[in-house]
Amino acid sequence: MDGIVSRFAPSPTGRLHLGHAFSALSAYDLARGAGGRFLLRIEDIDPGRARHEHIMGILEDLRWIGLDWDGEPLLQSTRLPAYHEALDALHRQGLLYPCFCTRAAIAAEIAASASAPQGPDGPIYPGTCRMLPQEEQERRIAQEPHAWRIDMARAVARAGPLRWQDAFAGTVDADPQAHGDVVLARKDAPTSYHLAVTIDDAAQGVTDVVRGRDLFAATHVHRLLQALLGLSTPRYHHHPLLTGPDGRRLAKRDGAPTLAALREAGVDPQRLVADIRRGVLPIGFASANA
Repeated sequence: MDGIVSRFAPSPTGRLHLGHAFSALSAYDLARGAGGRFLLRIEDIDPGRARHEHIMGILEDLRWIGLDWDGEPLLQSTRLPAYHEALDALHRQGLLYPCFCTRAAIAAEIAASASAPQGPDGPIYPGTCRMLPQEEQERRIAQEPHAWRIDMARAVARAGPLRWQDAFAGTVDADPQAHGDVVLARKDAPTSYHLAVTIDDAAQGVTDVVRGRDLFAATHVHRLLQALLGLSTPRYHHHPLLTGPDGRRLAKRDGAPTLAALREAGVDPQRLVADIRRGVLPIGFASANA
């Protein structure tokens, strides 16, 4: 595969751990092994959790395991005009509607339903605000906090059948409707992960998206947005996750061992990288979850 462009795109909400290292190395090796480009993108669109010190920590951690990247790291916080433009394009297609429901109200409505539809991440939004009259939408937009949701049924009908190619799963038929009317922007976060990652992968010319299997389901939504916005579709590589001794995937919230902690413990980074590439990890830390 010539002309490969891959990327590593962490969120600056904490230090990198072994799972991040595995994913970053997978993307790096794919690109460098083919003489391609490896990009670094910092997904700092969550103003409540993103921290400058974590950005610096990401750069330090990647350099410690010997990774370099092409060009300057891209900060998603500098890309807000591009996301607004994409939202405007979806508005013009009549595919977005304002949602005024709080999380508590949505949870209560779902709890009161005897048969709430389920999506990949649990119960899906019941569509409470989808049919509000235009006049009521305009009045409430001026007065109330709101999110912008995509009318998934209408969007799927417009896009038609969609597929993508995954290095592990093969040809995948996209089923974005299983996610319901997902949020694409809200007042406190002017873009969602779904929208930002789709726009930026296309803008950066990413040909191969390497990321964990936990994001496989999100690709159904990303493939739809690509079709609606006229964007290219990369090849996907949803790799197995690393798990701890308890079988749970490594995650920041569960106190996964960080690269900073390993460095402080005197771990040799070259040996660590060689072990990760061979599928051998520090005893007691993690294992590949196929």
